[in-house]
Amino acid sequence: MKFAHLADTHLGYRQFGLIEREKDFYEVFEKVIDKIIEEKVDFVIHSGDLFETARPSPNALLVFQKGLLKLKGAGIPMYAIAGNHDSVMRQGAIPPQVIFKKLGLKVISPINTDYMHGDIFIAGLPYYPSSQSKTLKSKLAELSKKAANHEKSILVLHQGIDKYLGYQYELEIGDIPDNFTYYAFGHIHKYINESFGNGRLVYPGSVEIWKTDEVEDYKKNGKGFVVVDLEGPKPIVKRVKIDVPREFIKRSLDYENLESGIAGIKETIKDFDKQPILNLTIKDVESDTSGVYDIINEDLGDLSLMIRPKFNIKGEELIDEDNIKKNGLGAKEILVEQLKKYNDDNVTQLAIDLYEYLSKDKIEESKDLIEQFYNDFYNSTKDEVELQTEEIEPETAQVKSEDVQATFNEVLK
Repeated sequence: MKFAHLADTHLGYRQFGLIEREKDFYEVFEKVIDKIIEEKVDFVIHSGDLFETARPSPNALLVFQKGLLKLKGAGIPMYAIAGNHDSVMRQGAIPPQVIFKKLGLKVISPINTDYMHGDIFIAGLPYYPSSQSKTLKSKLAELSKKAANHEKSILVLHQGIDKYLGYQYELEIGDIPDNFTYYAFGHIHKYINESFGNGRLVYPGSVEIWKTDEVEDYKKNGKGFVVVDLEGPKPIVKRVKIDVPREFIKRSLDYENLESGIAGIKETIKDFDKQPILNLTIKDVESDTSGVYDIINEDLGDLSLMIRPKFNIKGEELIDEDNIKKNGLGAKEILVEQLKKYNDDNVTQLAIDLYEYLSKDKIEESKDLIEQFYNDFYNSTKDEVELQTEEIEPETAQVKSEDVQATFNEVLK
């Protein structure tokens, strides 16, 4: 028995506002689906952030539908959870994955936490923010008890772990139950494959370059998914790399040798199938950065999809995001430090989550987050203030607007 494990496909992401980059993400996803079918796996697990947002575009939905139908035609079912990007942090909300249940997608949710595939126990949960870590840990303990009754088991999560993330993790490594055979995780965009308990803990990484700070890791380790064989006593994990369709080129050029530097870039990119993204740092510029940009754009503009220049004025230090991260605290870290004096982890996490959403102009998501926080910590009389919705029996539900919740529960079953 073998399966494919992928995560963080972010369908619908229009990086830098470019439709070409959105199409690149679709192209990679289609390659992944074709490769999965070639691998002749028995099933597929997607560990969250299938879509870039909880309200994906029609194009993103259609691309996934096409891939899902291809898998269905090959007799390969898919199990999926929602990640932080394709979840709406609001009580009663449902993720876009639910739309595809009638096409055979098996959605792992707070109500429907586990499935059996043959003799393999597959269990998991969608993304939980750290403000709901108590609930998350409690549910993990429940799943661990169920897994104890099965020889082969898979845990599917979309969470950050302290061992791999310095900030903004939702779980410590010790919070994870150690009795599963395989840990199919998502959320971290680089490839991680480590021994844990009696099995393997794996983040397959994203399938495309979602942020420019992923370029270095991509050049070194690639992008892709994994194929896992569960026939033996321990899982055997095989990495399947997928080339991204568009190159990211990062170069540092001296202003005095700008002409030769540009010529070198032209030589590098002349045979590319697609126009690359150019991240250029121009050092020791006298003062007229606009004039330098005009030169670069004139020579390289038609050969690249986008030029992202940084200029180092002669005698001055180049200040950019990378330097901030290396030499001091970034904005999020400063926020965390300032909020420590209030000694309230929930408020701190709310501020961090709002920062993340607002920095990406996700206004509706920010409103939902605030509403959820208020309901969870000021209005709720329940112990479980999380993504789960209360089950209501359809036959006892009165016909009124608030009972739409019952319909959501039926869909999630």
